[in-house]
Amino acid sequence: MTVIEDYIKTAPKAQQSKLNEMYRILKKELPDATEKIAYGMPTFYLDENIVHFAAFKNHLGFYPTPSPIVKFADELKKYKTSKGAIQFPYEESLPEELIKRIVEFRKSEL
Repeated sequence: MTVIEDYIKTAPKAQQSKLNEMYRILKKELPDATEKIAYGMPTFYLDENIVHFAAFKNHLGFYPTPSPIVKFADELKKYKTSKGAIQFPYEESLPEELIKRIVEFRKSEL
C-alpha cells in the first residue's frame, strides 16, 4: 500500500471515492513521479512538487501551484479558486480532462 492509499483510507468513507478517482487520474498522468505526503497532503513529485490534493469536509482540494490557475482561469470559473488552490465539490464529477491538461501544463513548466 502506498502512502497516498494510506491517506485516502483515513478519510471519511463518503470522500474516498473522489480521492481515489483523483489519485487514479494523477497516477496515470504522472507515472514517473514520486508519491509522498508533503504539507500533510498527497503529493506527486518530479524534481519538485508537481501537484497536491487533499480531503476537506465539503470539497476535494487540488493544488497545482498558481500558474495553472491563471492559465486555465476561464475553465475554472465554476470552481472556487485561490492563488494556488482549486476546490472540487464532492457532489460534482471531477473534471478529468481539465485536470489532465493542468497536469500536462505543470509538467511543461519543469
